[in-house]
Amino acid sequence: MKESKKDGIFSLRSMVFTAVFAALICVAAPFSVPVGAVPITLATFAIYLTGALLGGKRGVLAVLVYIMIGAVGLPVFSNFQAGFAVLFGPTGGYIIGYIPLVLLSGLFSDKRRWLIPVGMVLGTVALYTFGTAWFMVFTKANLITALAKCVLPFLIGDSIKIALTTLISVPLKSRLNNILGNNRPE
Repeated sequence: MKESKKDGIFSLRSMVFTAVFAALICVAAPFSVPVGAVPITLATFAIYLTGALLGGKRGVLAVLVYIMIGAVGLPVFSNFQAGFAVLFGPTGGYIIGYIPLVLLSGLFSDKRRWLIPVGMVLGTVALYTFGTAWFMVFTKANLITALAKCVLPFLIGDSIKIALTTLISVPLKSRLNNILGNNRPE
């Protein structure tokens, strides 16, 4: 059963997939390895997958659901934290930065499968930019210090996550599009 353009992201099938990916982010994000001011988590990997497989609109909805779940108190942020204090703390900009990350990943994924890694790289740049600027405002750190604490330790890991996500998502993209009733170009 194909969803019509009128149903779009609010069809039952679409909402179920959005909820499943929001749950995936909620399960992956709390597990973290502290490396300084910003921990290494699996959140970005889950968000890369969400954008690549669900696309821009559904991906943003899934991330917004994740953020709201954490904001109301369920421990889904790194190191099993929750609440508005985390969102509006020094590293909260990275959580909010997941929105442009998934949007850019998804928009490029919506165009062509081979653009999936391009969208993830551009989304990661947006995430780093927003999160690092936020971190600098909250901690009064200069740019060099903020980059050393918040970007450099993550470049290799995020590159690996992008490569793995590309390997996983490219073959699954057309299958998921068929399930969701999308007629996107390949």
